[in-house]
Amino acid sequence: MTYFFNIFPANIPKSGCPEAKPPYPLRRLLFFLLMTGLIIFFGFGCDSGSDGDEADTTPPTVTKYTLSGTITAASNTAIDSDVNDPKAAYTPNDSAEQAQTVPTPVTLGGYVNQPQTGQEGRSFDRGDINDVFRAELLAGERIVLNIAAPILDADLDLYLYDAASLELIDSAIDRFARTESLSAPDAGTYLIQVITELGASNYTLTIGQAQNSQNRSSLRLSQNFVPGEVIVKSSKSQPIAAGTANAIPAPGMRHLAGGPGRAQLFAISADNIGDQTIQSQSAGLNSQSLLLPGASMNARTREKLETLYKIKTLRSRSDIAAACPNYIHQALQSPNDEYYPLQWHYPLINLPDAWEITRGRQNVKVAVIDTGVIVDHPDLAGKITADSYDFISDPDRAMDGDGIDSDPNDTGDDTQGSSSFHGTHVAGTVAAATDNDTGVAGVAWNCRIMAIRTLGKGDSGTTYDILQGVRYAAGLENDSGTTPDEPADIINLSLGGRSFSQTEQDVLAQARAAGVIIVAAAGNSAENAPSYPAAYDGVISVSAVDINANPAPYSNFGPSIDVAAPGGDFSGDLNGDGYVDGVLSTGGDDSDGKIQNVYTFFQGTSMAAPHMAGVAALMKSVRPDLTPDDLDAFLQSGAIVRDLGPAGRDDRYGYGLIDASLAVRAARDDSAPTVLNISPGSISLGSSLSSTTLAAARMGPGDLSITQVTADAQWLTVSAAETDENGLGTYTVTADRERLSDGAYNAVITFASSENTVEVPVSLRISSTTLAPDAGFHYVLLVDSQSDETVDQVSVAGADSRYKYQFTGVEPGKYRIYAGTDSDNDFNIGDAGEAIGAYLSTDQPTILDLDSDRSGLDFVTEFNVKIPEAENSGLVVPLSRSNNRALKKVKQ
Repeated sequence: MTYFFNIFPANIPKSGCPEAKPPYPLRRLLFFLLMTGLIIFFGFGCDSGSDGDEADTTPPTVTKYTLSGTITAASNTAIDSDVNDPKAAYTPNDSAEQAQTVPTPVTLGGYVNQPQTGQEGRSFDRGDINDVFRAELLAGERIVLNIAAPILDADLDLYLYDAASLELIDSAIDRFARTESLSAPDAGTYLIQVITELGASNYTLTIGQAQNSQNRSSLRLSQNFVPGEVIVKSSKSQPIAAGTANAIPAPGMRHLAGGPGRAQLFAISADNIGDQTIQSQSAGLNSQSLLLPGASMNARTREKLETLYKIKTLRSRSDIAAACPNYIHQALQSPNDEYYPLQWHYPLINLPDAWEITRGRQNVKVAVIDTGVIVDHPDLAGKITADSYDFISDPDRAMDGDGIDSDPNDTGDDTQGSSSFHGTHVAGTVAAATDNDTGVAGVAWNCRIMAIRTLGKGDSGTTYDILQGVRYAAGLENDSGTTPDEPADIINLSLGGRSFSQTEQDVLAQARAAGVIIVAAAGNSAENAPSYPAAYDGVISVSAVDINANPAPYSNFGPSIDVAAPGGDFSGDLNGDGYVDGVLSTGGDDSDGKIQNVYTFFQGTSMAAPHMAGVAALMKSVRPDLTPDDLDAFLQSGAIVRDLGPAGRDDRYGYGLIDASLAVRAARDDSAPTVLNISPGSISLGSSLSSTTLAAARMGPGDLSITQVTADAQWLTVSAAETDENGLGTYTVTADRERLSDGAYNAVITFASSENTVEVPVSLRISSTTLAPDAGFHYVLLVDSQSDETVDQVSVAGADSRYKYQFTGVEPGKYRIYAGTDSDNDFNIGDAGEAIGAYLSTDQPTILDLDSDRSGLDFVTEFNVKIPEAENSGLVVPLSRSNNRALKKVKQ
């Protein structure tokens, strides 16, 4: 079975590199010559002893085929114009005069390196230490730098300048951070500088709106701290100037407060502040100015920046346990999860309203039958039940050294250098720790996860292992010889295949009979076809919708669909946050050989299913005796969904889009009140859309009519499209973009009815910087689906966000098609910070059984962004710990 989500295949080798095996055509020629010589030797140089007619040795004719298609760059993407790949177009962007103009919002892939670091390529010898970008930013717009290189391999920083005066506005200069971020204080034109003090790295630079989101960087110029003061704590193993009562950590520093064994306050003497040229204090750059030539700053800004440089230097020392600014604090409201503002998919199903009633109960368990979970992920730690289990029976597939055991930890599932950690993503959507000032939110905050590991190496698992996991979760007899004290209440299956199995149907029926609610992903083949287990009787089949509640382009549909939920769509960024509109949740990254806790965007029905499972857990929290039959009845009555598409059940949405607020109220009160429901609950027109539709429907048994529809902005109109005598039906929403100047705009549409009033937020963005999406120079790979070897490759520069490709002379066989960039020139496409795509989608690459010419093999490419977990702002990482793995990496 495969699972339905969006992740990329990392480290797919490009063919044709000098250190790689000979290109496929050359290998074929060498093989042909070798075989010809053997035939001549054995056929003519030896007496075969045959006295009959010679056999016909003419090889059969093999028909060869052509494959072609178009790759589309995801909206709001851009590429650094001077990456290390020598085949990519080149325009330097190393100074204010050379600044590369980028659109906003945007996700940009880039690369910087110090001389003689990183991979051989265009910038290896002389280096490309900084990239400069020009952007029109809105007030509060967030700039996020995600650094791809493993920690210790590179140190990248972020600077923000006023474009006209070159005044330094802000900087984020954490030591060996995985992420740096800043915000524009006012609307205007800015220069953004990405610079490497040490090493080489790909990166992504994301610019967009993210309401109420925090800037991650701990050493940020705009933070409120006392200039010239530093809080320092010495290392227990290597105390500063051992034996001194009040040790001084560095020359030019004066002790102000604190005692041995605890954090102490120091002042930086005036002689060490105020140099005319700001220079790096770290080991990466000792004499070169970090700032753009001509940059200016006032005296206070200079003093603050020097303070941050001093702290960054202290953090590089092994005898310093922590060093940080002396921040000035004010009373603030408790912050929410850092990345919750990027989780557009929760307001889409009215989760915030449901949370006013319940956030889940700890005694409600959701079994996630998947790849296992990263049990120590900060948003999952303490959420995984002790009765979790690993049912992968084949040690080779398990990749953890043994067969079934009680350890559900996901050790990785991919042999190409990067794993999906799919189960971790699914589990985070169901029940990530929430309101903990960390990472993301989960649907059912307080519910717990029973992690059942059944998918392993190669992203696969067998029917038998999966069914053992189902049996265990339901408290049925299974191969572990044990059952949990309390079975799971809900099972989530974000996996599937096309083949019906009566054995699978029977086991799932037994689990349902035991009282377990079973939720499964409908599949990502964009076809009217059943996918199992979602299509089995008694299983809730979940299709996927995008940010505007439209059917996701990849989602399966048909008569087996029961309900719809957010699955995302990587082709757009309609809410303008700078990221593709995928589902954000917990994840992992082992591309550098060690598992790092991160947060990732996936798309797919695999992401939709845990939304439904989480809502079922909330319903179970307010109605402990909720049965599978009860949930079916609520679905079929329309009491817990927003009815989209044709009235009643349809093949795209099933009974409708799950509504968490309606679901929790219905479960608590046993019936839903009569209310007006508007779907979608919010509209994002992004940078290009001018119109969309809304659906107005009655929820509940009573009568209802719409009395008034208004919009509070002159540029926005709402008109009835197809409505009945009660005003229920569809409405057209139109924005007059031509009358608006550059900026972000928000409005509210109000529907008043005889029972209630519904407000629908509307947002759009106007930008005069209209650059076509550009994901960079692409390599398109034709991969043998059995051996995972690249058998052919084409290079495409692209034009107007399109990359047309064609393979000719392809022999019959089974293939997959991937495409991506190689900004660091390491001969692997799709690394972090690089673009990646696959036909039909990167979540489920389609296997082409080639027996004819194929055209129209179109798909989307987008940048691979992994958001790291929060880091300790006082962490010290001594330079001696760096192994410079990037320098040792062998080209494949």
